Formats: sequence, structure tokens, C-alpha cells
Amino acid sequence: MIDDILPNLTSKVAVLRRDIHAHPELAFAEKRTAAKVADYLDGLGLEVHRGIARTGVVAKLALGTSARAIGLRADMDALPLTELNSFPHHSTHDGKMHACGHDGHTAMLLGAAEALCQLRDFDGTVYFIFQPAEEHEGGGRVMVEEGLFERFPMDMVFGLHNWPGMAVGSFGVTEGPVMAGTDRFEIEVTGRGGHAAMPHQAVDVVLAGSALVQAVQSLVSRNTDPLAAAVVSVTRFHAGHADNVLPETAVLGGTVRTLNAELQDALEQGLRRICTGIESTYRVSIDLRYERGYPPTVNASEPSLLAREVARQVVGEAQVLTNLPPSMGAEDFAYLSRVVPGCYVWLGNGPGEGGCMLHSPHYDFNDEIIATGIRYWVKLAQRVLAV
Repeated sequence: MIDDILPNLTSKVAVLRRDIHAHPELAFAEKRTAAKVADYLDGLGLEVHRGIARTGVVAKLALGTSARAIGLRADMDALPLTELNSFPHHSTHDGKMHACGHDGHTAMLLGAAEALCQLRDFDGTVYFIFQPAEEHEGGGRVMVEEGLFERFPMDMVFGLHNWPGMAVGSFGVTEGPVMAGTDRFEIEVTGRGGHAAMPHQAVDVVLAGSALVQAVQSLVSRNTDPLAAAVVSVTRFHAGHADNVLPETAVLGGTVRTLNAELQDALEQGLRRICTGIESTYRVSIDLRYERGYPPTVNASEPSLLAREVARQVVGEAQVLTNLPPSMGAEDFAYLSRVVPGCYVWLGNGPGEGGCMLHSPHYDFNDEIIATGIRYWVKLAQRVLAV
């Protein structure tokens, strides 16, 4: 029974979690973390594959005769952030910090792997996926491109993320969109510099850029269905250095976020259309560099139903929230769930010290939820791959 092994196992992986927290590594540089993960899995006697997407690790546990298979995914990378905590396991690497709880995700999935190895009460295959580079660099995309699902065929894939602000031990399991797709853009506006006292002799890029910022607001307010969630934000505008000089160039940048892949396409097209119009109206030249980021994370119906059922079994119906609004943050689990039906759930991390949230320099993963996370992973495998 999971209850018999959970107390000692929880203490064991909590120590590992704090060790990982103290030694954070950034995207695609998780060499120490990946080595610890792989060594732990080797010690369980699992079939372990290293070096997927540079530092990713996948382990296989197959029991019985069924061809059914699922993937359980945890992320491993830290953020480029200076930690301001002073507890003993604070970051030992300046400018690097586990401020999003990936240390806890990794530890919980290792604990689940050990528990399933001991219990051995399912029929099928579980793949434990330890993914690098979730923060901005798209490690999930790289794993898929390097043949994750061809090498390790699975019917469903599941992800889990701690969520500050949700009660300890609660789950958020929502079918449909749960995290936004996110793109980045940079716009360089080129005109003709000149004396600020003689604007008629120049082509004013500040004026054109300002009109561009105003026009971009219409993409959401006047070109998007009010019931469809979308954000287009210009977050930087750099031009000029002197009070009496009209600059030659201006550079603007920002982000586009939406819960719908088709709307993501439409917003990019709309931004390009606006840039063309500003060029013509203000006699400037515009270079738009639009970079696609993560697609929206969308939970499929069957995996969501299973995850919801298991979460209720673990913590009770009252502690499972099924109608939470999606987050406009992004998550590269989306690359996995675009290929294989998936479900990405939130696990309540509590209010946090001082109410701090994800990506805060004061954040720490709450070790109180490790047992809940392990229990969820184990019972999910048992449910999906029932004997």
C-alpha cells in the first residue's frame, strides 16, 4: 500500500528536493540535476535514457502484458534570478534560483517512480519524463523534435505544476485551455533624424511608434471576440538620447498571449497589417520580427476526466477545483499535449511565505505537498493502467 511507504519516501525526496534547490541550473545546462535524476532512477533498476534534448532524462517501467502506456512529466530547470531567501538550502549559485518549483516537481516524480517500483500493481508502461528548459527555451519542443513519442510511444501524457495561492493539498483540474500561448515581437521603426526644432525636415519615428502603440490596442479591443482571452502588450519603447534631436530609429517590443491557436495566428497577421499601415501613413520603414513562443496548453477530455477522478480520490471532491480560469502564463507542456492527449494540473502550494508567488526571489516549494504529489502520480498510473 502507498500509505506504508509514503512517510519514509517523502522524507527522502524532500532532502533531494532541497539539494536540487541549492544547486539550480538554467535551461539546457541541468547537468548536475540530470545526473542526480538518472542515478536515482538507475538505482531503482529502471531502463534509463539520458541526453534527450541535451539534458533530458526518460525512464521506463513496464509491468504485465498490456500495450497501454502513459507519460508523467516533470521539469528540471531554474530561473535566472537572484534568490533572497536565507534558509539553509538557498541557492549557492548567484543569479540562479528555483523560483518556480521545478525542484519539487522533479523530486515528486522521482518519489512516484520509486513507489511504483515497489508497489508493482499496474499493467502497462509508465514513462517518467524529466524535461529540461521549460522556462522560455522550449525543452518540451526539443524533446518532441528529437523523437520523444517515437522512441517512447504513449497513449496519454500528464503534467503537474505547484500553484501558490491555492490551498495546500488542493488540485485544479480543468478541461480545455489552461495556459496561454505566448509570442514575442520586436519592431524597429526607421525614419529620418533631424533637429527637434525643425520636425518638417525629419521623419519622426517617435510619432510613428506612438501611433503604432495606440493602434496595437485595437487588435484586442476591436478585432477580437470579447469572449476570447487575448493580450497584446507593448512593454518597451526605446528612441533617442537628446532633448533637441529627433532620432533616426525607434525600437519597440512586447508580447502576444492567447488561449486559442487560431487567434494566435490572427493576432500575428493583425500586427503585420498595422505595421504596414503605419509605414504608409507616417513615411517610415518598419522591420517586424515576430517570434513564435509556446502554443496554448489545452487539456484533452479523457485525460482530464481521469486526472479529475484520481485527484478526488487523493484529496476529496471538495479539494478538487474544476472551473478555474486559465492562466495567461505559458507552459511548454503544450508541445507534448499537442501530439499526445494530455492533462496538466495545478497542485496547491499554499499562500507561500509572505504570500509570494511563482518567479519571486522569496519563493520556495512547499515540502508539505510532496506526499500529495507522489500519491497523485502513483494512483494516476494505477488508474489508467489498471490490472
